[in-house]
Amino acid sequence: MDILEKLNKYDIILASQSPRRQYLLQELGLKFKIARRALIKEEYPSDLHCTEIPVYLAINKAQACIDLIKSNTILIAADTIVCLNNEVLDKPDDYKEAFRILQKLSGNKHQVITGICIKSNEREVAFYSKSDVYFRNLTDPEIEYYIKHYKPFDKAGSYGIQEWIGYAGIEKIEGSYFNVMGLPTEQLYNELIKFVETEK
Repeated sequence: MDILEKLNKYDIILASQSPRRQYLLQELGLKFKIARRALIKEEYPSDLHCTEIPVYLAINKAQACIDLIKSNTILIAADTIVCLNNEVLDKPDDYKEAFRILQKLSGNKHQVITGICIKSNEREVAFYSKSDVYFRNLTDPEIEYYIKHYKPFDKAGSYGIQEWIGYAGIEKIEGSYFNVMGLPTEQLYNELIKFVETEK
């Protein structure tokens, strides 16, 4: 039996409403269902390091879906944050805040950190992936164009790398590109393999 057949013997549940995460998990060749649940409050202790925050939130998301986990279930929960000089840049509330955030990112390096929690009846594994993203200097009209046409109000850091700004504004990435999209696919795949092998 190959590894995808072994993984797809499980009832995999993705605890995320993100269409980007759903797309990436599908591209891994995995069959899964979406946990249709109310979103948790994305609150966390103020003393957590940037790398600890998305892991903490992913574990909370998994815990909120614990009643969905049966004997043959693997639950995957994820959360992604954008961090600039140890400041977390959340999803913008409006146009003005999105503009302010993108001005901060312009010409700077920031980190995109995704926390993942894999959970079954027997085990729980949590980890994170970090990518360094370098923006070139963006002009105000470029920022205005992006916000007007792509409305990135549901995205941490006010941008999606798979959109126009990723093509036109990002000089380089150190780390996983797919992590910046919201799911570090290679790391997740390897962790899933280890997870099911340990299960058996």
